[in-house]
Amino acid sequence: MSVPFQASLLDSGPGLGNLVQAHRTELAGGAWVDVLPGWLRGADTLFTTLVQDVPWQAERRRMYDAIVDVPRLLAFYREGMALPDPMLDAAKEALSRHYRIVFTTAGLCLYRDGRDSVAWHGDRVGRGSTEDTCVAIASLGATRVLALRPRTGGPALRFPLAHGDLLVMGGSCQRTWDHAVPKSTRPTGPRVSIQFRPRDVL
Repeated sequence: MSVPFQASLLDSGPGLGNLVQAHRTELAGGAWVDVLPGWLRGADTLFTTLVQDVPWQAERRRMYDAIVDVPRLLAFYREGMALPDPMLDAAKEALSRHYRIVFTTAGLCLYRDGRDSVAWHGDRVGRGSTEDTCVAIASLGATRVLALRPRTGGPALRFPLAHGDLLVMGGSCQRTWDHAVPKSTRPTGPRVSIQFRPRDVL
């Protein structure tokens, strides 16, 4: 697959930033979010590799009384499966060490343009519905907003995630907050989202 993307003129060699430098936002109900801009260095090469080499799938799902196209392309790497780039192995190991929780799976989404999105939801299938946990999202490509809002209602928080940025949702976030990637009416290039999760969190 070939997707146009304007590479960064300042992109350096591959590597990971220091997770200690992540900025934490404490949320209501025991939830929190960490954000670390530019965590993935060498992101241009990784973005190109994932877009070209990942076996992206278009899926259809039931939505109320209809079967609809999922508005993004998907790939999922279960526990024990080889990841499509060594940088993802390094990222998973670094996150596991820092957060003291073993990340076992990697879900990938390709947002082809601003029309692709993900609706409000929490990762509440499995133990995320009853236990505190972490979901880490690394973003590559065009900047897109990840929005968070309390399940009980209230205004949404907006986190624009740029090329190489990391966002980690922790504590009770999956139970007490919902998150989404809204559609964008602005001309928007492609974005790859990489979601690292522990065992039995979907």
